[in-house]
Amino acid sequence: MKTKTTRDRIRDLALAAMFLALGLVLPFATAQLREFGNMLLPMHIPVLLCGLICGWQYGGLVGFVCPLLRFSLFGMPPMPLGIGMAFELCAYGAIVGYLYGHSKWKCVFSLYRSLIIAMIGGRVVWGVARVIMVGAANIPFGWEAFLSGALLTAIPGIVLQLILIPVIMVALDRAKLVPFSKARPQGAVDD
Repeated sequence: MKTKTTRDRIRDLALAAMFLALGLVLPFATAQLREFGNMLLPMHIPVLLCGLICGWQYGGLVGFVCPLLRFSLFGMPPMPLGIGMAFELCAYGAIVGYLYGHSKWKCVFSLYRSLIIAMIGGRVVWGVARVIMVGAANIPFGWEAFLSGALLTAIPGIVLQLILIPVIMVALDRAKLVPFSKARPQGAVDD
C-alpha cells in the first residue's frame, strides 16, 4: 500500500471538511418533512463518500462528529438518539473506507461490496448503541424498533445510496478527480 504524501493528506483533510459541511447542510433539504428525512438518510451520503474518497480514518471521524456537531448547531438529531447515530455513521465511514481502500481492484463490484457491508455493519452498531442507551433515552427499544429503524423506514435511503454513490464515484473517476477504475483483468476475482 502506497503511503500518502503531505499534499494527499491536506487534500483529504479539505475534502473531509467539505463532506462534514455537506452532512450538516443536506438534512435541511428534507427538514420540512421529518419522516421523509428519516427515509432518505441525508447525512449518510457525505459520510459514505468521505470514507470512499478520503479513507477510513476520515470517514469514521466525519461520521462520528457530524450528528453531534449538527445537534450543537441546530438541535437535530435529538439527543440521546443522536449519539446512536454518531456511532452508526462512524461505522459507515470507517467500514466503507477500510474495505474499499483495501480492495485489490477499484471497480463497481468492490464499491457495492464495501457499501453493502458498511450499511449492515452500521445498522448493527446503531442497534447495539441504542440497546446500551435504552436507560438514558427512556425510549423502549426492542426487535420491532430495530427492524423498523434499521431496515423498513430506511429502504428508500438505502436504494438512493446504492444508486447515487456509484454514479458519483464513476463521474469523479471520469473527471479524473478520484481514481476509481483500476483495470480489472478478465476473469479476475476480487479479494
